[in-house]
Amino acid sequence: MNYSSQSSKQRSRLDLKTVLETSRVLIEAQDEQFVFENLLRIAMGKLLVTRAAILLHDSKTDQYNVSLAKGSAGLDVDRLNLNLSQKDLSASHLLISELIDNSNPLKTLYPDGALFNLRTSEQHLGFLVIQQKLTKTPFTPGELEFLESLCIISSSAVANSRMFNQLSQTNRKLDQRIHELNTLFDLSKEFNLLADRDKISRIFKFALMGQLFIRSFFLIYKTDRSAELLASSNFSDSITGSQLNSLFEETADITEVDDEITEKHPVLKNSDICSLVSISVQSKKVAVIGVGNRANRKPFTETDYNFLKSLSNLAVNSIQRTYLLEERIEKERMEEELSLAKSIQDKLLPDRIPEIEGIDLSAITVSSYQVGGDYYDIAETPDGNHIFAIADVTGKGFPASLLMANLQSMLHILLPFDITLSVATERINNLIYQNTPSDKFITFFWGKYHHRERMFRYVNAGHNPPLLLRDGEEQFRELSEGGLLLGAMESMMPYESTDVQLNSGDLVVCYTDGVNEAQAGSVEEEFGEERLKNVIRKNRDQSSGQIRDAIIEAVNEFAGSTQFDDLTLLIFKAY
Repeated sequence: MNYSSQSSKQRSRLDLKTVLETSRVLIEAQDEQFVFENLLRIAMGKLLVTRAAILLHDSKTDQYNVSLAKGSAGLDVDRLNLNLSQKDLSASHLLISELIDNSNPLKTLYPDGALFNLRTSEQHLGFLVIQQKLTKTPFTPGELEFLESLCIISSSAVANSRMFNQLSQTNRKLDQRIHELNTLFDLSKEFNLLADRDKISRIFKFALMGQLFIRSFFLIYKTDRSAELLASSNFSDSITGSQLNSLFEETADITEVDDEITEKHPVLKNSDICSLVSISVQSKKVAVIGVGNRANRKPFTETDYNFLKSLSNLAVNSIQRTYLLEERIEKERMEEELSLAKSIQDKLLPDRIPEIEGIDLSAITVSSYQVGGDYYDIAETPDGNHIFAIADVTGKGFPASLLMANLQSMLHILLPFDITLSVATERINNLIYQNTPSDKFITFFWGKYHHRERMFRYVNAGHNPPLLLRDGEEQFRELSEGGLLLGAMESMMPYESTDVQLNSGDLVVCYTDGVNEAQAGSVEEEFGEERLKNVIRKNRDQSSGQIRDAIIEAVNEFAGSTQFDDLTLLIFKAY
């Protein structure tokens, strides 16, 4: 074996040893920069070149970024457009002098150098580019093969490093997500135990500052009435209700605060607010949170916004629950008060229907609310006779029931006095006119039954005329004589009283407009007086209680389950 052959074998063994040693070091490395540093150092040292660089391919622009460059002159560019063909990209190495495109910048930068492909089985990473050797001699096949092997090993090491970095980044994101989920879970348990909005807002504030390093923020919540500032930190307390409403209405899903927004809302700039995020519950926007820059000055990522929304949703749901709880408590309180008011109002009506000589009497009132403005009364006078009264106060609910109570007290106060129905009605009218608003008034009908004379003397103050059906007759007489309804104006003329003789079988039906004006659901047709008269005629031979029940049954059948107004009946029949 001659010396040249022996020397060649020694170089080959040395090259192989270098490749193996480099392979072990690079594969264990998980740093892309370290891999490229070693590749350049070995390539420049092995081939005795003074300039070399790593060009990494950018798949988006199809250009090459200068990732690393070494040498005396270096590279004065950051990006290169190599204009390589697909055939060039598939070659393991390229001599720059043999490139077809003379506009390729490497022909100027590395005129007699070479490109070595950095690639894996799936991806082209870039090139190792080296200058011509110091000896000015061409690259030998062994040198080219050595660098090709070194580039293959380096490409695999870079691919492994990138994969490792992706996995590490994914694991960090997973760890962060798990931490965030644990935080949300703990906060959810904490929020569920709270019914105090101030405490919920305070915990929300500390969670934002601790998890996202946010120093300034605000939370706007929209109630049925207006937008309210529920929580804030380093945010102006002087913001007006109209500004809060404007911020709430104008904020989309995620809005980055720009000059246009800060010009309209200077408070955002003063408080260093950089993002506005809307919070929705069941597809309905219920809140807006504004956050300032983070203490570490890192920008908000999509994950940060998702965590912010989840945290805000927890707080908003808990805040909504406090409002619902307050509404339920208020509703229960109102129901309790209504129940008490109803029991009081029921006591204002006669405890039982008294037995009156010569009269079969029945009465009932059905309120559309728990309390109402309809009223009837049956009371004995000092001379042993009886007063029958029926009234309808404008409106419904509490106001109407209070005015009804006033009417009842006035009637019972005047009862012991020896005055006529006309005078008593006039006094009641003046008292109501002087002590109630102008939009409140009462339709009122009352009469005194003299059982010995079988005579009924009445005054009608604007009430639905009661219907008198004589025994053996088919036509009704309306008891309408009297005067103006109560409370409309001060008495200018005396109320007129009228006497009606009641014979056996004569029937009087007094009613409020809840009977004749009852409507069939959404249909505007009313029950009307003709239907009422037909029911009375059909049941005229029945007792007053049976006639009462027949009328109520007919009204309910006509109107269904809908009752728009209070309904009251006072029926008496002579025998």
